[in-house]
Amino acid sequence: MRPSPVSFLLTRFAAVRTKPALIRDGVAICYGDLLDETEAWRVTFGAAGVGAGAVLLLKGDFTSSSVAALLAAFDLGAIAMPLAPTSYEKEAEFAEIGEAEWIIDSLNGKSIAPTGRTARHALYQSLREAGDAGLVIFSSGSTGQSKGALHAVSKLMKKFEPPRQDLRTLALRLFDHIAGIDTLFYCLSNTSTMVVPTRRDPETVCALIAAHGVEVLPTAPSFLNLILLSGSHETHDLSSLKIVTYGSEMMPQATLERCADAFPKAKLIQKYGTSELGAPHSRSQGQRSRWIQMGGDGFEWRVREGKLEIKSSTAMAGYLNAPSPFTEDGYFMTGDMVEVDGPYLRFKGRDSDIINVGGQKVYPAEVEEIIKELPAVAEVAVFGEPSAILGAVVVCRVRPADTSLPAASLRSLIRKHLAGRLEAYKIPQKFLVTDQALSTDRFKQIRR
Repeated sequence: MRPSPVSFLLTRFAAVRTKPALIRDGVAICYGDLLDETEAWRVTFGAAGVGAGAVLLLKGDFTSSSVAALLAAFDLGAIAMPLAPTSYEKEAEFAEIGEAEWIIDSLNGKSIAPTGRTARHALYQSLREAGDAGLVIFSSGSTGQSKGALHAVSKLMKKFEPPRQDLRTLALRLFDHIAGIDTLFYCLSNTSTMVVPTRRDPETVCALIAAHGVEVLPTAPSFLNLILLSGSHETHDLSSLKIVTYGSEMMPQATLERCADAFPKAKLIQKYGTSELGAPHSRSQGQRSRWIQMGGDGFEWRVREGKLEIKSSTAMAGYLNAPSPFTEDGYFMTGDMVEVDGPYLRFKGRDSDIINVGGQKVYPAEVEEIIKELPAVAEVAVFGEPSAILGAVVVCRVRPADTSLPAASLRSLIRKHLAGRLEAYKIPQKFLVTDQALSTDRFKQIRR
């Protein structure tokens, strides 16, 4: 049996018992409290018969109870599937895909219930034989059924072992998202303080940054755009911010330029990560550049036919419910179309999102980027619809910044803005105006 993959974290907690680990609803939970609660969960799991190799669906959030339950599960060598409240409707689906043997509710009554299943997946068996803990991260399922990616926790923890900067960080990403897990363990490994919002809107987030001196804001371009539109960054003192990281979706150049102006003292860093690989170290070429350099120990990349492929020591063991996405020589086929300039990459969009109009390729992100230059547009999503003549036509769904603006006026404004900026076949032929959000809680664009 190998050593616990999180033992180094628990050792660090013991050295800073009085330091705040989490701040939620204005209440600080110290590292000593988190350490004690982790031990309490270990005892609770043991009494219930939960041990090494057990598969747990863990309902929780960034609370001391949920974080402690996750740490205790990893310390015992169990396999955990985090499930945030925003995904509770998928509990039955995820439990079936992941062959959950136990349902753990770490928020409401801290209940532990057996499901009667026995998890026999071959990937689980391999992990058990290696004596390692496991983490299952589910994809958003925006293009079909969610896929469960199984990670060996010992591999994921390797990058967190070297101490790095102690930075007070806001937990904007979700408990069951790879970026949220990455944020959590970066903070824990450096005994940093993580500030947790109970609502994820611009006003709440900016107020928390100001109140608690938050230094790092991990977010997405769409949320940054909402902050800029709301003006909350101007009504709150955000001078404590040192780093703003963004990822999960394409960053429009116009939004990046506005962010650079709005946060002149903060370093803007583009992040790249997937449920299958985790998040490698990255740095942007400049404050206003969308070119990104990725690297680190055990990380390699290449581009074939315009698509990015990555080999990483933190790659998942495999999918629980889908074919392997790895090449024969171990590269993960990301499906991301990129441009290359020496050691730098610039993302163009997903291969699966490309719209084929009469044999011509249209990248939705290219069209969206120009439309987002308009102050009248809060969000936009471009996608294709079948066409008997052209194969597909470009469709634009848009959420206006001002709901009182007539739909016809908004359509006319967008058409005029695109004229002469794009080839005719790239200009949307159909416009849909909505008051609904066009990105998910995971900051994934809804293109359907």
